[in-house]
Amino acid sequence: MGLITGVCAFLFHLPQIYKWLLKPYYITSIFMTVAFPLLRKAPGVCEHLATQREDGNSCDFDWVSALVPVAQYGGRRFGRVTLEQHVGNLFLFSKVANVILFFRLDVRLGILYLALCVAFVMTCKPPLYMGPEYIKYFSDKTIDEELQRDSRVTWIVEFYANWSSDCQSFAPVFADLSLKYNCAGIRFGKVDIGRYGEVSQRYRVSTSPLAKQLPSLLLFQGGREIMRRPMVDSKGRAVSWTFNEENIIREFNLNELFQKSKKLNKGSKGEEQKNSQLEEDSNELHQDDNTPEQPTESKKDQ
Repeated sequence: MGLITGVCAFLFHLPQIYKWLLKPYYITSIFMTVAFPLLRKAPGVCEHLATQREDGNSCDFDWVSALVPVAQYGGRRFGRVTLEQHVGNLFLFSKVANVILFFRLDVRLGILYLALCVAFVMTCKPPLYMGPEYIKYFSDKTIDEELQRDSRVTWIVEFYANWSSDCQSFAPVFADLSLKYNCAGIRFGKVDIGRYGEVSQRYRVSTSPLAKQLPSLLLFQGGREIMRRPMVDSKGRAVSWTFNEENIIREFNLNELFQKSKKLNKGSKGEEQKNSQLEEDSNELHQDDNTPEQPTESKKDQ
């Protein structure tokens, strides 16, 4: 039953996935992922390649040996849960497998493919998320003021960098959370600490790839930091934590905060209506006090 549900969900989202994969970044990644099998099967080319098969067939290869690197390296990183992260990890470790296979085939081909991978990483970046969101983007001059503006507002702020693939993969998850939970008492924000280094130092979020602190989610109440994920150990490295919607809702108590914010919002609206009514009554009384008395005619004694 679960398999049928998964297949149905895949077919339902297939048009969206198809449109998403047609972007140049993913098209190039697909070709680089299947580069070795294509070369091994290309007529007129595969016949001139070296082979270690006993039958001497240079146009075929061992699929198991191609999948071993993916299984070895991919098993360590496939804790990510979004579609973009799964696809990104699949591309990454498939390229690792291609590098190994090309070096086993011919050192010159391995060096050429590795150089293409480096050029691809340097010049091509995953497409940025451009979907709907209720997120305020901070700068180094506005973040402190906004966080301290209203003590009743809870802020959930993502510290990110545009060059980080993990941040780019997390963008649609954070945007979806903002659409579901944004209200008068809960606000969502983002700040690019790759651009604003002072903010990175001020809030102690490292941009070093070795620290693995990107992205970082910080929860603020009354301008003070209450919690952050991932947590950081004594060596300044992030404690492993999966950035999915379920974990964020649970760890940050978003459902509870949302219910409290709705009550706060209703209470503030009721108070505003009460104050406006009192103001109207006061104005009416003020107008009555300032209204001049009308002279009355006295009846003459008959």
